[in-house]
Amino acid sequence: MLSHLRFSSERSRGRRYPEPEHSYRNPFQRDRDRIIHARAFRRLENKTQVFAPGLSDHFRNRLTHTIEVSQIARTVANVLGLNEDLTEALALVHDVGHPPFAHAGEDALDHEMRKYGERFNHNVQSLRLVDSLERRYPRFPGLNLTFEVREGIVKHSRDLIPGESSTLDQYLPGLRPPVEAQLIDLADEIAYNAADLDDAYEAGLLRPGQIADAVPVYAEILDGVETSFPGATERERFQESVRHLIDGLVSGLIEGTVSCARASGAKDVEAVRRLPARVVRFTEVAAATSRELKSFLLRHVYSSHALAEDRRHSIERLALLFAHLMAHPELVPHGDGVESESGAETTPRHRAVCDYIAGMTDGYFHRVYTALLG
Repeated sequence: MLSHLRFSSERSRGRRYPEPEHSYRNPFQRDRDRIIHARAFRRLENKTQVFAPGLSDHFRNRLTHTIEVSQIARTVANVLGLNEDLTEALALVHDVGHPPFAHAGEDALDHEMRKYGERFNHNVQSLRLVDSLERRYPRFPGLNLTFEVREGIVKHSRDLIPGESSTLDQYLPGLRPPVEAQLIDLADEIAYNAADLDDAYEAGLLRPGQIADAVPVYAEILDGVETSFPGATERERFQESVRHLIDGLVSGLIEGTVSCARASGAKDVEAVRRLPARVVRFTEVAAATSRELKSFLLRHVYSSHALAEDRRHSIERLALLFAHLMAHPELVPHGDGVESESGAETTPRHRAVCDYIAGMTDGYFHRVYTALLG
Protein backbone atom coordinates (compact mmCIF):
# COMPACT_ATOMS: atom_id res chain seq x y z
CA MET A 1 0.00 0.00 0.00
CA LEU A 2 2.78 2.43 0.93
CA SER A 3 5.77 0.71 -0.62
CA HIS A 4 6.87 4.03 -2.16
CA LEU A 5 7.53 5.23 1.43
CA ARG A 6 9.54 2.14 2.36
CA PHE A 7 13.00 2.89 3.77
CA SER A 8 15.48 0.83 1.79
CA SER A 9 18.53 -0.53 3.60
CA GLU A 10 20.67 0.76 0.73
CA ARG A 11 19.73 4.34 1.75
CA SER A 12 21.08 3.96 5.28
CA ARG A 13 23.43 6.68 6.49
CA GLY A 14 25.58 3.92 7.91
CA ARG A 15 27.26 3.39 11.26
CA ARG A 16 29.39 5.61 13.47
CA TYR A 17 32.29 3.20 13.01
CA PRO A 18 32.42 1.90 9.41
CA GLU A 19 32.22 -1.86 8.95
CA PRO A 20 32.31 -4.08 5.85
CA GLU A 21 28.93 -5.27 4.63
CA HIS A 22 27.82 -8.73 5.68
CA SER A 23 27.63 -11.39 2.99
CA TYR A 24 23.98 -12.37 3.58
CA ARG A 25 22.44 -10.00 6.16
CA ASN A 26 21.42 -6.44 5.40
CA PRO A 27 22.33 -3.65 7.89
CA PHE A 28 18.98 -3.68 9.70
CA GLN A 29 19.02 -7.45 10.11
CA ARG A 30 22.46 -7.12 11.71
CA ASP A 31 21.10 -4.41 14.01
CA ARG A 32 18.25 -6.69 15.04
CA ASP A 33 20.66 -9.51 15.86
CA ARG A 34 22.98 -7.26 17.86
CA ILE A 35 20.01 -5.99 19.88
CA ILE A 36 18.81 -9.52 20.66
CA HIS A 37 22.28 -10.54 21.88
CA ALA A 38 22.73 -7.43 24.04
CA ARG A 39 22.77 -7.86 27.82
CA ALA A 40 20.32 -4.96 28.18
CA PHE A 41 17.83 -6.85 26.01
CA ARG A 42 18.10 -10.02 28.10
CA ARG A 43 17.59 -8.04 31.29
CA LEU A 44 14.13 -7.00 30.09
CA GLU A 45 12.92 -10.47 31.11
CA ASN A 46 13.16 -9.47 34.76
CA LYS A 47 11.89 -5.90 34.54
CA THR A 48 8.30 -5.14 35.49
CA GLN A 49 5.93 -4.00 32.76
CA VAL A 50 2.98 -3.02 35.00
CA PHE A 51 2.33 -5.88 37.41
CA ALA A 52 5.04 -7.35 39.60
CA PRO A 53 5.10 -11.17 39.38
CA GLY A 54 3.93 -11.75 42.96
CA LEU A 55 0.28 -12.44 42.10
CA SER A 56 0.73 -14.57 38.99
CA ASP A 57 3.33 -16.26 36.80
CA HIS A 58 1.47 -15.08 33.70
CA PHE A 59 1.91 -11.31 33.84
CA ARG A 60 3.81 -9.56 31.06
CA ASN A 61 7.31 -8.39 31.75
CA ARG A 62 9.21 -5.81 29.75
CA LEU A 63 10.59 -8.50 27.40
CA THR A 64 7.28 -10.19 26.58
CA HIS A 65 5.77 -6.75 26.02
CA THR A 66 8.60 -5.97 23.58
CA ILE A 67 7.89 -9.19 21.66
CA GLU A 68 4.21 -8.26 21.41
CA VAL A 69 5.07 -4.78 20.11
CA SER A 70 7.39 -6.35 17.53
CA GLN A 71 4.69 -8.74 16.36
CA ILE A 72 2.16 -5.94 15.84
CA ALA A 73 4.65 -3.58 14.20
CA ARG A 74 5.92 -6.25 11.79
CA THR A 75 2.36 -7.15 10.78
CA VAL A 76 1.55 -3.52 9.98
CA ALA A 77 4.83 -2.99 8.15
CA ASN A 78 4.21 -6.09 6.04
CA VAL A 79 0.70 -5.00 5.06
CA LEU A 80 1.85 -1.48 4.20
CA GLY A 81 4.85 -2.67 2.19
CA LEU A 82 7.38 -1.05 4.53
CA ASN A 83 10.79 -2.32 5.65
CA GLU A 84 10.07 -5.15 8.11
CA ASP A 85 13.73 -5.53 9.12
CA LEU A 86 14.04 -1.88 10.18
CA THR A 87 10.63 -2.05 11.89
CA GLU A 88 11.58 -5.18 13.82
CA ALA A 89 14.91 -3.76 14.98
CA LEU A 90 13.18 -0.60 16.22
CA ALA A 91 10.46 -2.55 18.02
CA LEU A 92 12.97 -4.80 19.77
CA VAL A 93 15.16 -1.91 20.95
CA HIS A 94 12.48 0.60 21.90
CA ASP A 95 12.38 -0.29 25.62
CA VAL A 96 15.93 -1.43 26.44
CA GLY A 97 16.57 1.76 28.42
CA HIS A 98 13.71 1.19 30.86
CA PRO A 99 14.84 0.97 34.50
CA PRO A 100 13.41 -1.47 37.07
CA PHE A 101 9.87 -0.94 38.41
CA ALA A 102 8.28 0.24 35.17
CA HIS A 103 7.34 3.91 34.87
CA ALA A 104 7.61 4.38 38.63
CA GLY A 105 11.33 3.63 38.32
CA GLU A 106 11.66 6.08 35.43
CA ASP A 107 9.93 8.83 37.41
CA ALA A 108 12.12 8.14 40.45
CA LEU A 109 15.36 8.29 38.46
CA ASP A 110 14.22 11.47 36.74
CA HIS A 111 13.52 13.01 40.15
CA GLU A 112 17.03 12.15 41.33
CA MET A 113 18.71 13.44 38.17
CA ARG A 114 16.86 16.77 38.39
CA LYS A 115 18.85 17.46 41.55
CA TYR A 116 21.94 17.63 39.34
CA GLY A 117 20.40 19.66 36.54
CA GLU A 118 19.80 16.68 34.30
CA ARG A 119 16.92 14.39 33.36
CA PHE A 120 16.29 10.70 32.91
CA ASN A 121 14.35 9.50 29.88
CA HIS A 122 14.21 5.84 28.90
CA ASN A 123 14.52 6.59 25.17
CA VAL A 124 17.69 8.62 25.67
CA GLN A 125 18.93 5.89 28.03
CA SER A 126 18.32 3.33 25.27
CA LEU A 127 20.54 5.40 23.02
CA ARG A 128 23.27 5.52 25.71
CA LEU A 129 23.11 1.75 25.99
CA VAL A 130 23.48 1.01 22.29
CA ASP A 131 26.07 3.76 21.72
CA SER A 132 28.39 3.20 24.66
CA LEU A 133 27.23 1.23 27.71
CA GLU A 134 27.03 -2.18 26.04
CA ARG A 135 30.51 -3.72 25.79
CA ARG A 136 30.56 -6.66 23.38
CA TYR A 137 32.86 -5.74 20.53
CA PRO A 138 36.60 -5.00 20.56
CA ARG A 139 36.48 -2.63 17.58
CA PHE A 140 34.00 -0.08 18.94
CA PRO A 141 31.94 0.87 22.03
CA GLY A 142 28.27 -0.02 22.13
CA LEU A 143 26.53 -1.94 19.37
CA ASN A 144 27.44 0.40 16.49
CA LEU A 145 23.88 0.37 15.12
CA THR A 146 22.83 2.15 11.94
CA PHE A 147 21.86 5.80 12.03
CA GLU A 148 18.22 4.99 11.25
CA VAL A 149 17.81 2.66 14.23
CA ARG A 150 19.52 5.14 16.57
CA GLU A 151 17.35 7.95 15.19
CA GLY A 152 14.25 5.82 15.70
CA ILE A 153 15.18 5.11 19.31
CA VAL A 154 14.93 8.79 20.24
CA LYS A 155 12.24 9.84 17.75
CA HIS A 156 9.76 6.96 17.56
CA SER A 157 7.46 8.51 20.17
CA ARG A 158 8.07 12.23 19.63
CA ASP A 159 9.70 14.67 17.25
CA LEU A 160 12.85 16.53 18.26
CA ILE A 161 13.07 20.30 18.38
CA PRO A 162 16.24 21.87 16.94
CA GLY A 163 18.56 22.98 19.70
CA GLU A 164 16.81 21.13 22.53
CA SER A 165 19.79 18.87 23.18
CA SER A 166 23.35 18.88 21.89
CA THR A 167 23.36 15.10 22.28
CA LEU A 168 20.34 14.68 20.01
CA ASP A 169 21.03 17.38 17.43
CA GLN A 170 22.66 14.83 15.12
CA TYR A 171 19.34 13.00 14.70
CA LEU A 172 17.71 15.49 12.33
CA PRO A 173 15.60 17.55 14.76
CA GLY A 174 12.71 19.33 13.08
CA LEU A 175 12.25 16.46 10.61
CA ARG A 176 9.97 13.47 10.91
CA PRO A 177 11.50 9.96 11.20
CA PRO A 178 10.77 7.32 8.54
CA VAL A 179 7.35 5.67 8.58
CA GLU A 180 8.87 2.49 10.10
CA ALA A 181 9.94 4.45 13.18
CA GLN A 182 6.60 6.25 13.41
CA LEU A 183 4.83 2.87 13.56
CA ILE A 184 6.46 1.85 16.82
CA ASP A 185 4.67 4.31 19.09
CA LEU A 186 1.13 3.25 18.13
CA ALA A 187 2.07 -0.44 17.93
CA ASP A 188 3.33 0.01 21.49
CA GLU A 189 0.02 1.65 22.46
CA ILE A 190 -2.02 -1.22 21.04
CA ALA A 191 0.17 -3.79 22.76
CA TYR A 192 0.08 -2.27 26.23
CA ASN A 193 -3.64 -1.39 26.15
CA ALA A 194 -4.59 -4.98 25.34
CA ALA A 195 -1.95 -6.57 27.58
CA ASP A 196 -2.80 -4.42 30.59
CA LEU A 197 -6.47 -5.35 30.25
CA ASP A 198 -5.48 -9.02 30.14
CA ASP A 199 -3.11 -8.79 33.12
CA ALA A 200 -5.58 -6.71 35.15
CA TYR A 201 -8.25 -9.35 34.53
CA GLU A 202 -5.78 -12.00 35.70
CA ALA A 203 -5.14 -9.90 38.84
CA GLY A 204 -8.86 -9.64 39.58
CA LEU A 205 -8.92 -5.86 39.14
CA LEU A 206 -11.65 -5.75 36.49
CA ARG A 207 -14.45 -7.65 34.79
CA PRO A 208 -15.36 -7.55 31.08
CA GLY A 209 -18.61 -5.71 31.79
CA GLN A 210 -16.70 -2.81 33.35
CA ILE A 211 -14.67 -2.35 30.16
CA ALA A 212 -17.83 -2.52 28.06
CA ASP A 213 -19.43 0.24 30.12
CA ALA A 214 -16.48 2.57 29.39
CA VAL A 215 -15.52 1.59 25.82
CA PRO A 216 -18.41 1.37 23.31
CA VAL A 217 -16.42 -0.50 20.65
CA TYR A 218 -15.42 -3.13 23.21
CA ALA A 219 -19.10 -3.43 24.28
CA GLU A 220 -20.01 -4.37 20.69
CA ILE A 221 -17.16 -6.88 20.54
CA LEU A 222 -18.09 -8.48 23.86
CA ASP A 223 -21.76 -8.73 22.87
CA GLY A 224 -20.80 -10.50 19.65
CA VAL A 225 -18.47 -12.90 21.45
CA GLU A 226 -21.07 -13.79 24.10
CA THR A 227 -23.63 -14.45 21.36
CA SER A 228 -21.23 -16.62 19.37
CA PHE A 229 -19.83 -18.61 22.31
CA PRO A 230 -22.60 -18.96 24.94
CA GLY A 231 -21.06 -22.15 26.37
CA ALA A 232 -17.57 -20.76 26.84
CA THR A 233 -16.19 -19.70 30.21
CA GLU A 234 -15.92 -16.01 31.06
CA ARG A 235 -12.15 -16.22 30.75
CA GLU A 236 -12.40 -17.73 27.25
CA ARG A 237 -14.91 -15.11 26.14
CA PHE A 238 -12.71 -12.37 27.58
CA GLN A 239 -9.62 -13.66 25.75
CA GLU A 240 -11.59 -13.83 22.52
CA SER A 241 -12.85 -10.27 23.00
CA VAL A 242 -9.33 -8.93 23.57
CA ARG A 243 -8.16 -10.69 20.42
CA HIS A 244 -10.90 -8.94 18.42
CA LEU A 245 -10.02 -5.66 20.10
CA ILE A 246 -6.40 -5.97 18.94
CA ASP A 247 -7.54 -6.83 15.41
CA GLY A 248 -9.73 -3.74 15.31
CA LEU A 249 -7.01 -1.42 16.58
CA VAL A 250 -4.42 -2.83 14.18
CA SER A 251 -6.85 -2.46 11.26
CA GLY A 252 -7.57 1.09 12.39
CA LEU A 253 -3.85 1.82 12.45
CA ILE A 254 -3.37 0.45 8.93
CA GLU A 255 -6.37 2.27 7.47
CA GLY A 256 -5.62 5.55 9.23
CA THR A 257 -2.00 5.52 8.11
CA VAL A 258 -2.84 4.75 4.47
CA SER A 259 -5.43 7.52 4.41
CA CYS A 260 -3.12 10.09 5.99
CA ALA A 261 -0.10 9.14 3.86
CA ARG A 262 -2.11 9.42 0.64
CA ALA A 263 -3.64 12.74 1.69
CA SER A 264 -0.17 14.11 2.49
CA GLY A 265 0.99 13.66 -1.08
CA ALA A 266 4.38 12.34 0.09
CA LYS A 267 6.12 10.49 -2.73
CA ASP A 268 9.19 9.16 -0.91
CA VAL A 269 11.01 8.93 2.42
CA GLU A 270 12.51 12.41 2.17
CA ALA A 271 9.08 13.89 1.56
CA VAL A 272 7.82 12.15 4.72
CA ARG A 273 10.65 13.77 6.68
CA ARG A 274 9.62 17.25 5.52
CA LEU A 275 5.92 16.90 6.33
CA PRO A 276 4.58 19.16 9.10
CA ALA A 277 3.15 16.15 10.99
CA ARG A 278 3.45 12.39 11.16
CA VAL A 279 1.58 10.15 8.74
CA VAL A 280 1.16 7.17 11.06
CA ARG A 281 -2.13 7.46 12.90
CA PHE A 282 -5.35 5.68 13.80
CA THR A 283 -8.71 6.18 12.14
CA GLU A 284 -10.99 8.39 14.22
CA VAL A 285 -12.84 5.38 15.63
CA ALA A 286 -9.67 3.52 16.58
CA ALA A 287 -8.14 6.68 18.10
CA ALA A 288 -11.24 7.21 20.24
CA THR A 289 -11.18 3.56 21.34
CA SER A 290 -7.52 3.78 22.32
CA ARG A 291 -8.15 6.97 24.33
CA GLU A 292 -11.08 5.35 26.12
CA LEU A 293 -9.01 2.28 26.93
CA LYS A 294 -6.18 4.39 28.37
CA SER A 295 -8.63 6.40 30.46
CA PHE A 296 -10.26 3.22 31.76
CA LEU A 297 -6.92 1.64 32.64
CA LEU A 298 -5.79 4.79 34.44
CA ARG A 299 -8.91 4.82 36.62
CA HIS A 300 -9.26 1.12 37.32
CA VAL A 301 -5.75 -0.33 37.05
CA TYR A 302 -2.84 2.11 37.19
CA SER A 303 -4.42 4.04 40.09
CA SER A 304 -5.47 0.92 42.00
CA HIS A 305 -4.37 0.56 45.60
CA ALA A 306 -2.33 -2.58 44.88
CA LEU A 307 -0.21 -0.88 42.22
CA ALA A 308 0.00 2.44 44.07
CA GLU A 309 1.46 0.76 47.14
CA ASP A 310 4.06 -1.12 45.07
CA ARG A 311 4.91 2.11 43.25
CA ARG A 312 5.41 4.08 46.47
CA HIS A 313 7.59 1.36 47.97
CA SER A 314 9.76 1.10 44.83
CA ILE A 315 10.26 4.87 44.57
CA GLU A 316 11.32 5.14 48.19
CA ARG A 317 13.86 2.34 47.88
CA LEU A 318 15.26 3.64 44.62
CA ALA A 319 15.85 7.09 46.14
CA LEU A 320 17.60 5.56 49.15
CA LEU A 321 19.87 3.39 46.99
CA PHE A 322 20.69 6.32 44.71
CA ALA A 323 21.76 8.44 47.70
CA HIS A 324 23.81 5.58 49.16
CA LEU A 325 25.70 4.99 45.91
CA MET A 326 26.37 8.72 45.53
CA ALA A 327 27.95 8.66 48.99
CA HIS A 328 29.87 5.45 48.22
CA PRO A 329 30.92 5.57 44.54
CA GLU A 330 33.33 2.68 45.08
CA LEU A 331 30.24 0.43 45.13
CA VAL A 332 29.41 1.25 41.52
CA PRO A 333 31.04 -1.46 39.37
CA HIS A 334 33.79 -0.43 36.97
CA GLY A 335 34.28 -1.80 33.51
CA ASP A 336 30.64 -2.78 33.08
CA GLY A 337 29.47 0.02 30.87
CA VAL A 338 29.32 2.49 33.77
CA GLU A 339 32.87 3.79 34.00
CA SER A 340 36.14 3.04 32.25
CA GLU A 341 38.06 -0.15 32.93
CA SER A 342 40.82 1.89 34.57
CA GLY A 343 38.36 3.03 37.22
CA ALA A 344 38.61 6.68 36.22
CA GLU A 345 35.31 8.51 36.22
CA THR A 346 34.53 9.13 32.56
CA THR A 347 31.04 10.38 33.37
CA PRO A 348 29.78 12.48 36.29
CA ARG A 349 29.15 10.44 39.40
CA HIS A 350 25.38 11.01 39.37
CA ARG A 351 25.19 9.80 35.76
CA ALA A 352 27.25 6.69 36.54
CA VAL A 353 24.96 5.89 39.48
CA CYS A 354 21.93 6.48 37.28
CA ASP A 355 23.30 4.17 34.56
CA TYR A 356 23.98 1.46 37.14
CA ILE A 357 20.50 1.56 38.67
CA ALA A 358 18.74 1.92 35.30
CA GLY A 359 20.42 -1.27 34.11
CA MET A 360 19.26 -3.31 37.08
CA THR A 361 16.48 -5.86 36.90
CA ASP A 362 13.86 -5.69 39.64
CA GLY A 363 15.35 -8.75 41.34
CA TYR A 364 18.93 -7.50 41.17
CA PHE A 365 17.85 -4.14 42.58
CA HIS A 366 16.30 -5.87 45.60
CA ARG A 367 19.44 -7.96 46.12
CA VAL A 368 21.72 -4.92 45.99
CA TYR A 369 19.40 -2.91 48.21
CA THR A 370 19.22 -5.67 50.80
CA ALA A 371 22.99 -6.20 50.77
CA LEU A 372 23.78 -2.51 51.19
CA LEU A 373 20.86 -1.13 53.17
CA GLY A 374 19.25 -4.13 54.87
